[in-house]
Amino acid sequence: IYVTENGIATRDDAWRQDFLRGQLGAVQQAIAKGADVRGFFHWTSLDNFEWAHGYNMQFGLIAVDRATLERRPKGSYHLFGRMARANAIVE
Repeated sequence: IYVTENGIATRDDAWRQDFLRGQLGAVQQAIAKGADVRGFFHWTSLDNFEWAHGYNMQFGLIAVDRATLERRPKGSYHLFGRMARANAIVE
């Protein structure tokens, strides 16, 4: 199993972090029950353009300033990295 395009559209990054913990916790439970999970891919790295909603939906782990195109990693970016390195649900 590859979990793809998993994410949440919100401007509230604390909610995104809670969502990631919950989703990856569910993946851990599935693995413990014998599921052959090969990968988990967050949707998406950058806040991007969504055809139906323009730039209003924010899925990314990295914020993009549309005026300067500066990229700024969010707390969820750092959390996802810590969990990947630890292979565990972390704070």
